[in-house]
Amino acid sequence: MKEKIYTIPVTDAFRVDCECPMCVLEKKLEDEYIDYILGPSLMEPEGRIETNDKGFCRRHFEKLYNKQQNRLGLGLILETHLTEQNFKIGKIYDSKKDAIKKDSEMSMVKNLSSKVSMKKTETDKLVDELLDALDDLEMKCAVCGKLDHTMERYVDVILYLWFKESDFQGLFNSKKGFCLKHLKELLKGAKKFLNSKETAIFVSNLMTLELENLERIKEEVSWFTKKFDYRNNDAPWGNSKDAVPRSIQKIAGFCDFI
Repeated sequence: MKEKIYTIPVTDAFRVDCECPMCVLEKKLEDEYIDYILGPSLMEPEGRIETNDKGFCRRHFEKLYNKQQNRLGLGLILETHLTEQNFKIGKIYDSKKDAIKKDSEMSMVKNLSSKVSMKKTETDKLVDELLDALDDLEMKCAVCGKLDHTMERYVDVILYLWFKESDFQGLFNSKKGFCLKHLKELLKGAKKFLNSKETAIFVSNLMTLELENLERIKEEVSWFTKKFDYRNNDAPWGNSKDAVPRSIQKIAGFCDFI
């Protein structure tokens, strides 16, 4: 297989014995981005602008904190992120503060009339604006955004290698399938990067591999549960001792289990 700089992370991940090589790839990227945000990004104006605007999802806030590295840097990120979000939310509320005071003093007759007509009050409009702003923030994460962008590029590389490099195709087909999250990303990538014939060939191969391994992991979990029956005390565990965490990862992607 001809290795290039942009293919090495992909081929390295596919050489790991695991339930989903794309989880291995994503986990490595995620760790690199966490280190970057707590390090060089702190001194880069563009990085701070991004974290001020987007913040992080719950998973990545947890990872940033649990890293216990550069707590001062994390505190500074939080301070400026909160400053920006407090300003945005406060500005929305201040724009309708006087109007909702009037709504709170509305007479009973007018209140009933507005309910019958289904006309939005200023308070309704304020709540909708606040919900839109909070939904928008909830959908953003400075780490997830980087991961999604880079993983899409890697999906393109995977599909390229699968069709151009017979060695990689053999490596791909020797794997235990993918988690359902990354199965979805591969299917989306096939639609985006392949022509109709290539999509049909790749999806047929992918789904044969995936369904075979979904059945395998189901049987391993099934045997794990049967081992709790006293009649199976002396029977070998086979591959089922760690079937529960592996099956969770098969469904949801990489998890930080304690």
